[in-house]
Amino acid sequence: MTHSPVFGITGWKNSGKTQLVTRLVAEFTSRGFKVSTVKHAHHNFDIDRPGADSYRHREAGASEVALVSGRRWALMHELRDEEEPPLEDILARLAPCDLILIEGYKRENHPKIEARRTETIDRGPLAPKDPSILAIAADHPLPDEELTVFDLDDVPSMADFIQNHLEFGEPAR
Repeated sequence: MTHSPVFGITGWKNSGKTQLVTRLVAEFTSRGFKVSTVKHAHHNFDIDRPGADSYRHREAGASEVALVSGRRWALMHELRDEEEPPLEDILARLAPCDLILIEGYKRENHPKIEARRTETIDRGPLAPKDPSILAIAADHPLPDEELTVFDLDDVPSMADFIQNHLEFGEPAR
């Protein structure tokens, strides 16, 4: 597994996870930290498009296709008949960084903040059944919540909480 610290944002669909992760990435990078992310998707997705050369490589049967330019590179791995890899395997493929933020992966055991929005309140909280959820970020009051509660828009305080929990200080340069 990676030696980079890992912290997750979890919650039900439409609870604000993606917006919170992107805002946390912006907050940490503005503080000088190098941040990587992992997003778990519960549906089929494709970062490639039909007709592209890389798409044609995969369609021809390539197990992995690396797409490289002077500005970025991507590695696509076709699972074909393989199972979805465990989070640890994905983390091991990431380059070292100051922090890895994970979106989703409700059932994994890394420390997490649960995102909650009023529109998903009928699904119920995740925290009571998940001891790795350390705090809640919500757009509504939670007066009886025992965990630390942040306003969903208070990104600097959540970044401080994550940084303090993971005990990392200055950016590694």
